[in-house]
Amino acid sequence: MANHLDFSAGLHTRTSSNLRYCYTPLASWIADTPEESLLAATSPKASPVTTATSKNFAYALNDALNYKNFLKAIKPLGLNGVVEPFWKDWPLSNPSDFLTPEPLHHFHHMFWDHDAKWCIAVVGAAELDFHFSLLQTTIGYHAFEDRISKLKQVTGRDHRAVQRYIVGVIAGTVPRPFLIAVRALIDFQYLVQAPSFTDDSLIKVVNALQEFHDHKDAIVCARAQKDSWGIPKLELLQSVVPSIRLSGAVMQWSADPTEHVHVQEIKVPARAGNNQNYYSQIARHLDRSEKCFQFNITTYIESQAKGASLEDDDEFSSRRMNMSRILKVTRLLST
Repeated sequence: MANHLDFSAGLHTRTSSNLRYCYTPLASWIADTPEESLLAATSPKASPVTTATSKNFAYALNDALNYKNFLKAIKPLGLNGVVEPFWKDWPLSNPSDFLTPEPLHHFHHMFWDHDAKWCIAVVGAAELDFHFSLLQTTIGYHAFEDRISKLKQVTGRDHRAVQRYIVGVIAGTVPRPFLIAVRALIDFQYLVQAPSFTDDSLIKVVNALQEFHDHKDAIVCARAQKDSWGIPKLELLQSVVPSIRLSGAVMQWSADPTEHVHVQEIKVPARAGNNQNYYSQIARHLDRSEKCFQFNITTYIESQAKGASLEDDDEFSSRRMNMSRILKVTRLLST
C-alpha cells in the first residue's frame, strides 16, 4: 500500500491569494510492536522510537552490498536490514513521531503478557484461579468461573476484564511493594486512555509510571521477572507522554475497530469454509454476502414502494437483522 502513496508536495492557493507549499502529513501509523520495528527498520531488540536497546528497556533515561557482512555491521546498531523504508522520502516524517502508542497492543496485551504472568508466578496459578472463582461479578463485567491461568485464544475484552479485577484479587497475598508496582502500572495504563489531557493529568501519568519504576525491583525479588527487563513494550511507555503532547490523545489511535473488522471479514468467513483454499473461499463468502446485502436492500425498497407490510414475516425480519449487522460492519469500514 505504501508504494502507491503520493508523498510529493503541491502548491495550494489560500483565501488571501497566496500560494502555500503543502505536504500530506504522516500523523500516525497504527501498528503493534513487531510491525513498528519493521517500519522503523530496527531489530526486535531495539526500540522503534528511541535509541534504546534491550539492555536498557527498563530505564527511563532513553532518547528517541555484501549482505552477510552488511547484517553483521548493522546488528550492533539495532537495525534489521531494511535500507529504504517507505517513509524515507516522505517530508517531515519520523518514526518517533508517527509510531504512536496503541492501547490494544501496548497496554492491554502488555498487561496479559507480563503483569498477569507476574501475578500468577507470585500468587500461584491454583490460588489465583480460586480467587477469581469467588468474585461476585458485576452486571456487564466478565465472569471467570474457570481457570484464567490456562486461558487460550484470549481476546482484548478478556484482557480488559482481568485487568479490572487483578489488584483486588492479589491484595493480601503478595508483598506490598509488588502490589504497588502492579497497581502503579495499571494506573498508568488507565490514565493514558483519557479522551483529553491537561498539564496536571499528564503529570499524574508521569508519576504513575515513575512509581512503577521505583518499585519494580519487588517483581524481580519475587522471582516473577528476570533482572534483564528486556521488554520492548515497557520501554515504549516512556514515549507515551511525548506522543500525547505531539499527536493528541492515545485512544484515537486504537486498533480495536480494525481488529473487529478483521474478525467479521476474515475469521468468520474462514470458519464457514472447509479449511482449504482460504483466500478464494473467503473472497467467495464475502462476494455472496455482498450480493445478499444488495438483494435485501432492493427487496426492502421495493416493498416500501408498494406499501407492503412485511414486518410480521419471520423471513423478512431475519433478513433485516442480517442487513443491520452488515450495515454496522460497513460503518466500521468507512471509519
